[in-house]
Amino acid sequence: MKKELISLRQIMAEQNIDYYIIPTTDFHGSEYVNDYFKCRKFVSGFSGSAGTLVISQNEAFLWADGRYFLQAAAQISGSGIELMKMGEPGVPTIQEYLESKKAPYVLGFDGRLASATEGRAYESIPGVDVVWNKDLVGMFWSERPAIIPSKVRALPLDITGKSAEDKLRDVRKAMADKGASCVLFNLLEEVAWLFNLRGNDVEDTPVFFSFALVTAEKAQLFVMDGAVCEDIRRGLPFVEFKEYDEIYNELAKLSADEVLWMDEDFANFALRSCVADGVRIISEPTPVDLMKAVKNPTEIKGFENSHVKDGVAMARFMYWLDKNVGSGKESEMSAAAYLDQCRYDEGAFELSFPTISGYNSNGAIVHYDPQPDTNAMLKPEGLLLVDSGGQYEGGTTDITRTIALGPLTQKMKDYYTYVLKSHIALSTATFEAGTTGYDLDILTRKPLRDEDLDFNHGTGHGVGHMLSCHEGPQYIATHHADAPMLPGMITSDEPGVYIENEFGVRLENLLLSEELDDGRYGFTSLTLCPFDRKAIAVEKLTDDELAWVNDYHSWVRQILTPLLEPEVAEWLAGATAEITR
Repeated sequence: MKKELISLRQIMAEQNIDYYIIPTTDFHGSEYVNDYFKCRKFVSGFSGSAGTLVISQNEAFLWADGRYFLQAAAQISGSGIELMKMGEPGVPTIQEYLESKKAPYVLGFDGRLASATEGRAYESIPGVDVVWNKDLVGMFWSERPAIIPSKVRALPLDITGKSAEDKLRDVRKAMADKGASCVLFNLLEEVAWLFNLRGNDVEDTPVFFSFALVTAEKAQLFVMDGAVCEDIRRGLPFVEFKEYDEIYNELAKLSADEVLWMDEDFANFALRSCVADGVRIISEPTPVDLMKAVKNPTEIKGFENSHVKDGVAMARFMYWLDKNVGSGKESEMSAAAYLDQCRYDEGAFELSFPTISGYNSNGAIVHYDPQPDTNAMLKPEGLLLVDSGGQYEGGTTDITRTIALGPLTQKMKDYYTYVLKSHIALSTATFEAGTTGYDLDILTRKPLRDEDLDFNHGTGHGVGHMLSCHEGPQYIATHHADAPMLPGMITSDEPGVYIENEFGVRLENLLLSEELDDGRYGFTSLTLCPFDRKAIAVEKLTDDELAWVNDYHSWVRQILTPLLEPEVAEWLAGATAEITR
């Protein structure tokens, strides 16, 4: 049993708390978090980007989704913590688990880390006394990393395409239409986008710790000490800068005739608890949620330029891999490090998430994170799955390629091809206005399901403009995918197949949704990188699918060749050569 779990139980007993919840987020509902907030990892040892611990004196459970079943099981083995596989038959939700326990009991959590929706649900459990102002992990995590706020920087208009003043004008119009007197922005990506600012408080996501409160008359931005320099303050004369923690006091000042627009699914429970009972709440996604998802022409151009740079980095990486995999010296981690450096060489200022590099059986772990104790050496055979991306001045990238390092089994080639067929199904989809991600998910999975195959993660997610690699409101998935796909949205296309203890295949491009000449909608690929010709079972592709691959490869070759060294360009010519039957 982990000593951290023992320490937590001791603190729980001292504080008279029977059950304690530790989520994976920060005060803003973020997916990727600053090291200060990695309490769940500290207590459990599980390093994935999502998961929730529930601890009592006699039980300890980790809820994790399908991306992390294999990784979580391995990392918590022997810890005294059991895995709850979310969505699997017979596995209760956290709420159901808590409701099944004999009341009365005391349930604790840090109200700054639970959403208002979650906190209210916990409070609704009959006979349960909720204590939400206790950071128990902070009471014994003696070497907890400190929050050192980064220096915030302003983005120029030729990158954002719209000034902060104009964005605030749009927000206020939406507020008036909704009947809201003020709107709270607590998601870091929304605040950064609204004010055209970026920071470095969260690894791989260029945001800064902040809240914003906007009314018809003023815009208040709550930031940490030292984060904002005088030049930025002067550049935003219509913004009132305040101390980060003052947001709680400002919300408490709202009078009963106010109408506050706040998304209770993301605004934390502590924020909601500050609001007086008489204040009417509009609990919906903020107006910025959709505004930042539909990219303007300047943002789209930035994405296109960034993907050219990313394509050059990927070509150099795949060329290097082709030349060096037979040396016996390269591993998952060295391959990831080389790819990361290729991106930095092309101007990426950071990654968009830690590079996933999984060889053969490790590729079956959906969000595998290579570590020294799991780092597999690469051999000139089998498959390497690499999921990676970069943050560039102008755009964010996210790409997955599964690469044949040498001879493949027929099963590997067949499954690779089924995934490619699913990828093409989404890339070539045309659809009516109002089509949701759920509708597109069914279409994408069909080629795999026709072969009795499927995957346990979403098919696609929105991507932020120099922000989070994962953003809504659009998702392509079997659930939570009811937002319509609109022109200007940028969404991933990433079906996969994962065979435990054998191999994994995932193929991902970013797609720009556009309105077509006939009024229907469709997609244009932004990602510039060949699929592996050696892994394709050509006989399983239809004529239209084969033509799509050849056309895509021709486009990749045309764009990237002038930007590559002669030897890499020669490799690319072979990698994108026409495929014939």
